[in-house]
Amino acid sequence: MTTQQLLVRLPEELVRRLRRRVPARGRSAFVRQLLEQALPPEEDDHDPLYQAALAVERDQALADEMVLWDVAAGDGLTFEAPDAP
Repeated sequence: MTTQQLLVRLPEELVRRLRRRVPARGRSAFVRQLLEQALPPEEDDHDPLYQAALAVERDQALADEMVLWDVAAGDGLTFEAPDAP
């Protein structure tokens, strides 16, 4: 299997925890295992959540509506959470 180097930016605290708990020579394998667990295999294109996400990305009407929402985001309306009991 060929490999590629990847630059990833992480919060300092997370990097500190990674360095403290995972030996330097085991970090690539650690991250690889996390990604393999978190990401579905490429041939698993029938995953319902993946298909739903693709459908949302392809929905031009929804994309057009989201642009309208972006414009309205700075219209001066603010939300104040009610005081906690």
